[in-house]
Amino acid sequence: MPLYDYRCTACNKTFELLVRASTVPTCPACGSQQLEKQVSAPVAPGQSAAIIARARKKAAREGHFSNYKPSERPRG
Repeated sequence: MPLYDYRCTACNKTFELLVRASTVPTCPACGSQQLEKQVSAPVAPGQSAAIIARARKKAAREGHFSNYKPSERPRG
């Protein structure tokens, strides 16, 4: 099921909605079906804390710190 962005023309609310092909989307605020599908902004690649931590552990094992900030690099 795809996730779409909509704007309700009746109440001017903007929202995301998970829509099945057989479902007619309705506005969660006013219940209107007068919706405009919006263009969604692309999502940046994942930068979760787990991904960053895993990359930093690998870099430390390999002996380089290129993906660390200068303030996080070991001194010495």
